[in-house]
Amino acid sequence: MKEAAEIELRKAAEERYLSYALSVITARALPDVRDGLKPVQRRILYAMYQNLRLGPDAKPRKSAAVVGEVLGKYHPHGDVAAYEAMVRMAQPFSLRYPLVHGEGNFGSLDGDSPAAMRYTEVRLAPIAEELLRDLRADTVEFRDNYDATLREPVVLPARFPQLLANGSSGIAVGMATNIPPHNLRELCQALVALVRDPRLETKDLCRWIQGPDFPTGGEILNSRKELRKIYETGQGAIRLRGEYTVETSRRKKIVVVTSVPYQVNKARVVEQIAEHIASRRLPQATDVRDESTDRVRIVVEIKPDASPEAVMAYLFRHTDLQVNFHVNLTALVPTAVPGVGQPARLDLAALCRHFLDFRFTVVTRRLEHELAEVERRLHLLEGFARIFGDLDKALRIVRRSRSRSEAAEKLERAFGLDREQADAILETRLYQLARLEIERIEEERREKRERARELRKQLGSEKERWRIVERELEEIAEKYGDARRTRIGRTAELVYDAEAYVVHEPTTIVLTRDGWVKRLGEVKDPRSTRVREGDAVRWVLRGDTKQRLVVFTNFGVLYSMKAVQVPATTGYGEPLQKLLRFQDRERVVHAMLAGEEEDGRGRLLVASLRGTGFFTSPDLSETTRSGRRFARLKEGDEVVAVVPARGEVVTVCTRGGKVLSFRASEVPELSGPGRGVILARLDPEDGLAGAVCHPEGKKLVAVGTDGSERRFAPPELGKRGQKGRKVLGRFEPLELRAEEAAGTLF
Repeated sequence: MKEAAEIELRKAAEERYLSYALSVITARALPDVRDGLKPVQRRILYAMYQNLRLGPDAKPRKSAAVVGEVLGKYHPHGDVAAYEAMVRMAQPFSLRYPLVHGEGNFGSLDGDSPAAMRYTEVRLAPIAEELLRDLRADTVEFRDNYDATLREPVVLPARFPQLLANGSSGIAVGMATNIPPHNLRELCQALVALVRDPRLETKDLCRWIQGPDFPTGGEILNSRKELRKIYETGQGAIRLRGEYTVETSRRKKIVVVTSVPYQVNKARVVEQIAEHIASRRLPQATDVRDESTDRVRIVVEIKPDASPEAVMAYLFRHTDLQVNFHVNLTALVPTAVPGVGQPARLDLAALCRHFLDFRFTVVTRRLEHELAEVERRLHLLEGFARIFGDLDKALRIVRRSRSRSEAAEKLERAFGLDREQADAILETRLYQLARLEIERIEEERREKRERARELRKQLGSEKERWRIVERELEEIAEKYGDARRTRIGRTAELVYDAEAYVVHEPTTIVLTRDGWVKRLGEVKDPRSTRVREGDAVRWVLRGDTKQRLVVFTNFGVLYSMKAVQVPATTGYGEPLQKLLRFQDRERVVHAMLAGEEEDGRGRLLVASLRGTGFFTSPDLSETTRSGRRFARLKEGDEVVAVVPARGEVVTVCTRGGKVLSFRASEVPELSGPGRGVILARLDPEDGLAGAVCHPEGKKLVAVGTDGSERRFAPPELGKRGQKGRKVLGRFEPLELRAEEAAGTLF
């Protein structure tokens, strides 16, 4: 028994992962630039054509039989993956030109799963024959299958640009591809133009190839210039949206969505629209229903005074009725080693040239194969012509021979034949040597000679072979070409105004101590609203839906969102961390509503745990869910209070119960985020608990850590930066506010 050899783990992992990555890239995830197919797709089509004879005119067979044939002979992988690949080739909403004709349930635009393979039946679609037609004419290379018992084609001799016609998508290791489908008629016109003028570039081909043509229709919003750049670079985003019409039903105006973007789940779109209507985020719409049959028809009922354009502008922005299709023109290009492709990102012109070069090679090999067959037949016919002059002699030789081999040898010597000719004569039935049959042989001989001269002429002229490529492309366009389904930039971009969808009405926002927020119509008793166990209401903000919720956190960051975007519910609400981009251990220290009719500014007092503070007037007119810094803090410090400046006196209290009051004029106002000045000098183990800016002579309320409150008169005015004096005794304060501010803080 051999001893196990030691190998470095890092080296072994690199080698094995590289092998895996190359296998995924070249043999699973990326399509070949020549026939536009991945290995599993190619093997499915080949097995249906070569093994099962499931042509367009054949009787369909169970999908399970096809999958079993493919797995057993060519593709040793999972049956689910193979069946999914075959299902996709049969779905008219997935492929622009389906390659498989399926009978049974093959899924739907609503995301319904196809029936199990034992229930469905398949055969090749007519256009799939154009991928396979030249296969038996020695036009492509073959290789051993996985167990070297059979041969399979490296690539199919595709007669049309399948890669661009149907597109492809796949994720490999470190790379991906996402090629959109195109209109076959436009592709063939561009390829014919490129045959006639090989100097054409991508920008020239865009005269014929207007842009992607998706099977589900839709409308492309990109300009011609943007599309040309995508085709030139091989990557970019295509803005695609569904189409709609406006109808009148029972004296009501309705919007009818007639198409959804490519690869979008129609049922999910209907759900999204219903959610926006139910939550009153789209007040112009009243109902939605799906009336689709084999055609998409999503009906959105709108109010009599509502604008259909405004409704669709909202839906395009907030649902999957408008999406981005990210183009990535990556494919495997042929190398010097047959069967091994190299991944490359190509532009449109390169994709077309690779296909044309491949077609030229296929046509050349097909002509060479046909010429060899014609010459072989002519050779046999020459033998028949030789014995026709003395047929009786040939018959006597055969009659007197004791074996087939002896008869063949004597015929060769007597008539100057070779073994192939002699064998063909011996296999011919006697009646075929009659004069009528001989005349047919002579006629065939003349036809074969004429065809051989024509083939030699075509093989001797590249121009003639390019004419064949051109003619076949024109035939494909004529036979399978159809009108474009996807429109390109024919309608103007709809204007979206967020304020047009906000219903102006009173609202109340409730924010709890643990950071849960919700929106209610009216709150009579804040303490009776539902909160999670152990939580408590902290802020009750009354205003209207046109305002914005602004929160200040202990990290010195300001967040803002529209009040109407706060979830409307009578339940617990939603955590602020889900609506705003909070960091770990970040919590709210102040919340307020900012009005649209004002300039969005208000003077605020900011105080930190380490006793520093300042006044600020932050701009509250912009929405910022990611946060904007309003204070800069030293390490270990945090904001403990952000309060409106409503007087000429500033009072601060510490966690140890000390209170200090001084003139607000001693505190500077900063134009941007900063640390400010020392408000109170703290003992080593103490920290600032709260601060308030209030009119002189007003009583204050300290809120304890246990939720209890203590009212007291502020001490005599001192100087900023002093220690203050003990006022609250054993009471440990958490917040400080002026007495008249009750009702906003609990």
